[in-house]
Amino acid sequence: MLIGYTGTLRKGYNVKELIDLIGEIIDSDKGINVCVVGIGNLGRAITNYFSGKRTKLSIVAVFDVDKSKVGKKYHGIECFDTEDLVKVIKQKKIKIGIMTVPGEDAPKIAEVLVKAGIKGLLNYTPKPVNVPKNVYLEEYDMITSLEKVAFFVKTH
Repeated sequence: MLIGYTGTLRKGYNVKELIDLIGEIIDSDKGINVCVVGIGNLGRAITNYFSGKRTKLSIVAVFDVDKSKVGKKYHGIECFDTEDLVKVIKQKKIKIGIMTVPGEDAPKIAEVLVKAGIKGLLNYTPKPVNVPKNVYLEEYDMITSLEKVAFFVKTH
């Protein structure tokens, strides 16, 4: 109701229309390009999940240090060497980075992403990172989240 969309009694919401309206509110007119750094199991799952779901928010590149992954396509998206982060991010005008790298690599990768021009960072590593105030950071530590759920289950 806050965004001006209502459903119908007993039928609920038209999900497609609702997604489109939310997209109109939060999406940029030109769209925003996203990259995933670390194309292991979690990186592939995220890339697969987002493929084709949002027309104005697109994963356009994935990166990894594993040379056997570089040059391959994951859900139609080319994998680049992490050594080429800055070049590819600038070339593809990527503004959001998703990190799914090992925790010990997170601070260095975050630093390189910011240097490359990333303005939003989603950190899926267990290691917190620091970014300048002009970069939006969202950190999601799955282990801590699972521990919170386990604590709740244990105490209830």
